[in-house]
Amino acid sequence: MEIGIIIPHIEALIFASDKPLTSMEITELINNAFGFMEEKLTLEQIQTSIDGIREKYASEFYPFEVRESGGGWQFLTKKDFHKTVAQLNGEKFLKRLSTAALETLSIIAYKQPITKGEIEAIRGVSSDYSIQKLLEKELIVISGRNEEMPGKPLVYATSKTFMDYFGINSPADLPKLKEVFADTLVEPTIINHSPGELEPVEEVAEAPAEDEGQFVVNGNGELTAENKDEDTTDDNKEDEAGTDKEDDENV
Repeated sequence: MEIGIIIPHIEALIFASDKPLTSMEITELINNAFGFMEEKLTLEQIQTSIDGIREKYASEFYPFEVRESGGGWQFLTKKDFHKTVAQLNGEKFLKRLSTAALETLSIIAYKQPITKGEIEAIRGVSSDYSIQKLLEKELIVISGRNEEMPGKPLVYATSKTFMDYFGINSPADLPKLKEVFADTLVEPTIINHSPGELEPVEEVAEAPAEDEGQFVVNGNGELTAENKDEDTTDDNKEDEAGTDKEDDENV
């Protein structure tokens, strides 16, 4: 069967489906629709047809496009028309997650599969309420239990609704943390001195002060500091005293 005949049927399936359709699902549905054919369509043929559909709706003539989002193919409005379409579902678009819920959702998205205890260890607070709200909004799902941890706690992961809401096809499409934090990093400022500009003056260590005295042991066996000037004065006094004595003897 020619691809030109298959393409309208694929478009009809993607348009009518209430959930994203994978290439494998489309292949099975098309083969069921054309059950009378002896040769079944292959996945490669369906994928080639989808590539043709994507190229067709990539034209500026169409306000929507076919994108792989939420785990499968679906028709989505192009970004230029989001504000216009948002008027139809204002309440849906106005609903916002709380800061706590966003923190919890971010941890699950990047660390999945993850237990509630591991989430709380990262956040430092209880996450019961946030997890319950995320489950109600179908942004996360219970993907099983951790068999290696005591008590085999439940583990959580993001859902197809999460991927569809954020316009990604798998958790691997999330922005890398290095890319997220690259804009917030502060690089050190390198200052280059212009010609003729004064260089910073290096601090000169002060020379140690000259010893003004020395330690001596007095008559009581105690260690005391004796000033050289005082020593000189005492020597002078002794000299003067000696002179006085000589003068007295001479007298």
